[in-house]
Amino acid sequence: MLIGVPKEIKNHEYRIGLTPAAVREYVAHGHQVMVEHNGGLAIGFTNEDYVAAGATISHDAKEIFAQAEMIVKVKEPQPHECEQLREGQILYTYLHLAPDPKQTELLAKAGVTAIAYETVTDRNGGLPLLAPMSEVAGRMSIQAGAHHLEKINGGSGTLLGGVPGVAPAKVLILGGGVVGTQAAKMAIGMGAEVTILDRSLPRLRQLDDLFGGRAKTIYSTVDAVDEYSRSADLVIGAVLIPGAAAPKLLTREHLKNMKPGSVVVDVAIDQGGCFETSRATTHQEPTYMVDNVVHYCVANMPGGVARTSTMALNNATLPFGLALANKGLQALADDPHLLNGLNMHKGKITFKAVHDDLGKQLGLDYVDPRVAIQS
Repeated sequence: MLIGVPKEIKNHEYRIGLTPAAVREYVAHGHQVMVEHNGGLAIGFTNEDYVAAGATISHDAKEIFAQAEMIVKVKEPQPHECEQLREGQILYTYLHLAPDPKQTELLAKAGVTAIAYETVTDRNGGLPLLAPMSEVAGRMSIQAGAHHLEKINGGSGTLLGGVPGVAPAKVLILGGGVVGTQAAKMAIGMGAEVTILDRSLPRLRQLDDLFGGRAKTIYSTVDAVDEYSRSADLVIGAVLIPGAAAPKLLTREHLKNMKPGSVVVDVAIDQGGCFETSRATTHQEPTYMVDNVVHYCVANMPGGVARTSTMALNNATLPFGLALANKGLQALADDPHLLNGLNMHKGKITFKAVHDDLGKQLGLDYVDPRVAIQS
């Protein structure tokens, strides 16, 4: 199979779909790989590195989209990239379709087979291709929050860990999954007072054991969100419903009761965000203010540490990518976990949560993915 790796073009996105080491694996399995000129240069992967691994270098992204049988990316294709996709081609990347009707509509028009990293599952019910970036984003959320608590960045001027004689900042984490756990680790390590809200009692027990009482674990209710957000200096939105739009847990009314200069970091922004006042921002302009609360809602947060993120992501995506290259659509039939990653095929939505959010709005049909790959 001919694998195409275009350069990412989203604002301040320096990650790349395949590292040279991953390219070498594809080539070792008998595949060809085309990488766009200087696609990984910003994170230290040169054209020469890719050529040494067995890739060919294309100076034109259009050539890659036109010739490749499978496109491997990091972020969702931008509109003019969607227009270059075609039926019979496999797109393997993060998609986050539920809050993005425009992309969904364009992918349907293209007829491409779109496989989303964020909905591929594992035998334990986890999301193995989302987890590495969730780990990165969870850790970064505390860095970003601490930075924007500084007065010069719009915050209250509070040091996250405090100092002897001065209380530390209070950090509220909504969601105890991968993002929430990593955020808690960082916040605890920096000396903050941490509270985690989640609706799963088994998960709260696990977190209580993990942190040994260094974080409060509270069952999430409307009342709990209201109570703990009032005193929080930093709120991390870490709630995920696979493939679906994130629920809005922190409302405008909550903001009005929060301390001036407090900071909210919405890690769920790729899925529409879990704060009512969230809108996607960029690394170039990462924040905005609502009711004297700093909002950090960067949609490609792990892109800020692009080298680490690229290598972590490739570790997870490579086995599934090789299966697709080796078997084509048969790989989906052979692996129900990879099949869960199929979001669109030949103009139809194949992931139920995406259809529930967008199908009626766009007039697009849903088809069971097992049926779809037989067509």
